[in-house]
Amino acid sequence: MRLPHVLRALKHRNYRIFMGGQAVSLTGTWMQQLALSWLIYRMTGSAFLLGAVGFIGQLPTFILAPIAGVMADRYDKRKILLQVQTVAMLHAFLLAALVLSGTIQVWHIMCLGMVLGLVNAFDMPVRQAYVVEMLGGKQDLSNAIALNSSIVNVTRIIGPALAGVIVAKFGEGLCFLFNGISFIAVLWSLRALDTVPPERKHATKKVLSELREGLRYLTATPPLLHIILLLGAISLFGMSFQVLLPVYVKEVLGTGPRTLGLLMGAMGAGSLVAAAGFAAQKSTANFMALIPGAAAVFGTSLAAIAVAGSCHSALLIIPITGMAMMTQIAASNTTLQTISQDHMRGRVMAFYSMSFLGLAPFGSLYAGTMAQKIGVKYTLLIGGLICLAAGRIFKNRINALEKAGRLSPLPEKLPPGNKLAEYPPEDPQEPAL
Repeated sequence: MRLPHVLRALKHRNYRIFMGGQAVSLTGTWMQQLALSWLIYRMTGSAFLLGAVGFIGQLPTFILAPIAGVMADRYDKRKILLQVQTVAMLHAFLLAALVLSGTIQVWHIMCLGMVLGLVNAFDMPVRQAYVVEMLGGKQDLSNAIALNSSIVNVTRIIGPALAGVIVAKFGEGLCFLFNGISFIAVLWSLRALDTVPPERKHATKKVLSELREGLRYLTATPPLLHIILLLGAISLFGMSFQVLLPVYVKEVLGTGPRTLGLLMGAMGAGSLVAAAGFAAQKSTANFMALIPGAAAVFGTSLAAIAVAGSCHSALLIIPITGMAMMTQIAASNTTLQTISQDHMRGRVMAFYSMSFLGLAPFGSLYAGTMAQKIGVKYTLLIGGLICLAAGRIFKNRINALEKAGRLSPLPEKLPPGNKLAEYPPEDPQEPAL
């Protein structure tokens, strides 16, 4: 297929099929996310419980993501994804049944949230590591990640906007039902793929041994380590602001679910602009430099949202927040996958999941607790300032590594096939980075 440069990853059949299923399924996922947050706050009226439910639902990712990374490096990723997506579909249908029947209780939401957390703990690292197999190499990896992010953010615009209208008119149950139906598309796409699993050389080792091996690899590679640490700080103190959006909408802006849908859609629009920019990039060489700048812009915009007193000002600021968050995630994801060795990619992306999603439950709990004590505006302001500081520390550390000659530049152009210069070198005589 002759495709524009910005769509070049779609020339791969497997990736086209996968992205089609993702587009449908992610729309349902965003609808469920908005409906669930509004349902919890409507039932409880508590910012703390909103954060607590987020904590319970995301905690499994922090605990199990490293094991999921080992599984991704050991077994057929497509089969793992089929299993976890089936469980996610059943979860959505059960949630819909409880809400539509009027029997839903907070403890139901907490238990089902734990189940979904188990699904996400395996889904994200496996799915991220699977992209290279769908492409048959790393040549179009950054473009594939950017296109995936574009789909995520297009659906982030569509899903919450639909959910806001549906929740206002019919209640939350229909959103959960649609999400369950949407999983049919992603399950069909996974079954239609014809990827060939790579040869696995380490399946005879114990899981804990492979976990230690992955951790040693991470600590011996400063660029990977610092990217993951920065993501962890932003996830813990910054990205948790999304948990507080229902509280912010009701208590600060004085509106309802329609405004919540508009804010989430506007944030998705900003993210989409950033993702489109990434898709057009021909080189990954400058991605490392984007990471601290994105952290600074994200922190600044978060602080600005905290002091915004009207719906109009919040709608003007939150697209910038989405752009910065998307830039941070996409640049970090692409850099991690590009410089990771093939047999370590699953474990590296598991640590990425731990920092990005695994720390999110602690961020949710922190955000809910702080909002209950000092208010949502001050909670957002503090989080923004912490993200600013974290980005500055990251920049200082990377500059120090570069001056010391311990930071190798990323390749301008990847060679054909799966062959990419190993980073760090596998030669045991080579000094560790």
